[in-house]
Amino acid sequence: MNEKPILDACCGSKMFWFDKENPNVEFCDIRTLDRNEYYPGRYIEINPDTVCDFTNLPFADNSFQLVVFDPPHLEYAGDTSIMALKYGKLKGDWRSMLSDGFDECMRVLKPNGVLVFKWSEIQFPLSQILPLFSKEPLFGNRCRKRGNKTHWLCFMKGI
Repeated sequence: MNEKPILDACCGSKMFWFDKENPNVEFCDIRTLDRNEYYPGRYIEINPDTVCDFTNLPFADNSFQLVVFDPPHLEYAGDTSIMALKYGKLKGDWRSMLSDGFDECMRVLKPNGVLVFKWSEIQFPLSQILPLFSKEPLFGNRCRKRGNKTHWLCFMKGI
């Protein structure tokens, strides 16, 4: 049984976390990567607590109070590019993968738990992604002023 209240379902290099070793977070990713210098003086490491696919999480139903879902958002990136290294890459039937991943994140949420979804519109607008999900967000930032293409949205299980 999981004791941590928070799940990051696809943590990558934990870029947006203030504490990348937060003991309250179960960090998951399908990838691992030893510390790697991708640009002079710039490093990346992908070291999840649990290696798994976010479409098939190895946790019981109703396990977490908060789930962070920040899936890959790039389809058009070279397999060995810095962008694919940092953010992962959408492959195959990625629309079904995102839909399945959202449903899986909702499954592991406790009743009234919160899912925070992050999406960057580098290649696909949020308007193409939200219809893939089985719920509508409660709130989030929809403003695209000043070139901001990253969206944070909040969902709640049971509402």
